[in-house]
Amino acid sequence: MQLETNPASANPSLKNAASSYDLEQWQKGYRSLKQEYDYAIDEIEGQIPAELEGTLFRNGPGLLDINGQRVHHPFDGDGMISAITFQNGRAHYRNRFVRTQAFLEEQQAGKILYRGVFGTQKPGGWVANFMDLRLKNIANTQVIYWGGKLLALWEAAEPHRLDPATLETIGLDYLDGILEPGEAFGAHPLVDPACEFDGGAPCLVNFSIKPKGLSTTITIYELDSAGKLLRKQARSVPGFAFIHDFALTPHYCIFFQNPVNFNPIPFVMGMRGAGQCLEFQGDRPTQAIIIPRQGSAPIQTISIQAGFVFHHANAFEQDGDLFVDSICYDSLPNIEPDEDYRQVKFAELDPGQLWRFRFNLETNSVTRHLLESRCCEFPSLHPDRVGRPYRYVYMGAAHEPTGNAPLQAILKIDLTTGERQLWTAAPTGFVGEPVFVPRPNAAAEDDGWLLTLIFDAKQERSQLVILDAQDLAQPIARLHLKHHVPYGLHGTFTPECFVSRSPA
Repeated sequence: MQLETNPASANPSLKNAASSYDLEQWQKGYRSLKQEYDYAIDEIEGQIPAELEGTLFRNGPGLLDINGQRVHHPFDGDGMISAITFQNGRAHYRNRFVRTQAFLEEQQAGKILYRGVFGTQKPGGWVANFMDLRLKNIANTQVIYWGGKLLALWEAAEPHRLDPATLETIGLDYLDGILEPGEAFGAHPLVDPACEFDGGAPCLVNFSIKPKGLSTTITIYELDSAGKLLRKQARSVPGFAFIHDFALTPHYCIFFQNPVNFNPIPFVMGMRGAGQCLEFQGDRPTQAIIIPRQGSAPIQTISIQAGFVFHHANAFEQDGDLFVDSICYDSLPNIEPDEDYRQVKFAELDPGQLWRFRFNLETNSVTRHLLESRCCEFPSLHPDRVGRPYRYVYMGAAHEPTGNAPLQAILKIDLTTGERQLWTAAPTGFVGEPVFVPRPNAAAEDDGWLLTLIFDAKQERSQLVILDAQDLAQPIARLHLKHHVPYGLHGTFTPECFVSRSPA
């Protein structure tokens, strides 16, 4: 464990980031997990905190090949949900694939039947893929428990509902009529912990993106704790919008419209996936789209220097200004048809870094400064601080302070003092998104636990690591799984336990 107290800065005297990992070891985490498990976790180092009760749900591409035919990019892999339930100081693991219609069809056929957004093609070359514009709902990005429903999310289509106890797929879910068939429900919902429009009750806020000719429609949904629709609005913005995530404050939804062009012709002709038809325009600014959550006030659009943004850490309103903290990349690399994603050259890619943007909505202006120069991704924070001023942020990070590299560490930043704590799993451990779980009745913002899945390349198995969010010196507990879990994307924690509940 490293304890860092210096502000974000590069240190050229430290060794190159490539020395902290071996590419072949990292590649081992990109293998399909075809077996579905259901077992009590009994190989534990340390002790699970007695107060830690509930279920960690994780989503990610669990199937990276179909009968030996590999997908071209992991984002095209079929979604697999992992559930780790904590109860009475013990833990239980279960995983199930989301049985989408396309998943079932391809499993029965024993081959790829659908093109993937990020380059996976049906066998047979461009002729077999020509004019096949169907989208495969892979349900592989996020999973949430809200309104009594467990939902697997993928940003370009409807959610799939699962049984939270068994993870059995119930089917497509239209949120009790909120969605129409074919309408999307994004993969990055946020919970406003105390919505002032609803008397301080929590509400779920999510969005969808739909290109329409020369413009894009952003639809925003707000749902109460029972899953009922509170507010819905659709706003049109000019141009093509490739937006994966958004930020939330009590009064605004903020979207960063990346400077990306989309040329659909190679996709229509069967030569490339839709994601391979994106072209990053580095000479153009990113557009911050600021949409009021209530009323009909106009959108504000402010040009910013942000490069490419996948994820936001948080946003808040303070001193009359709007602040947004985001993971920014200088550019978005192209995904070429002849490339193998497992042969990625990390050192040649731009690292993600945490930047803060301060918007003055009266003058339509913005300033920015760097919060963290270390390569980082998958930011997390206390759920009660979403949309509010906050002190602590947690992220997956590279082991070394400079350069681009796989995520091998968990980084905590005190945004007030600048102090940093870094717990590292290098050289053979590779981390996923940390999920912050508050300790019951805690007063301090960082009083809780960080839960993260780590792939141990040496053992070729995964671990669930529990860290004390106040002191990352050593894990409180390591829960060793009996197998590996392919590198995942996002997850959420609910205080409800589902192990003993019978299927719905």
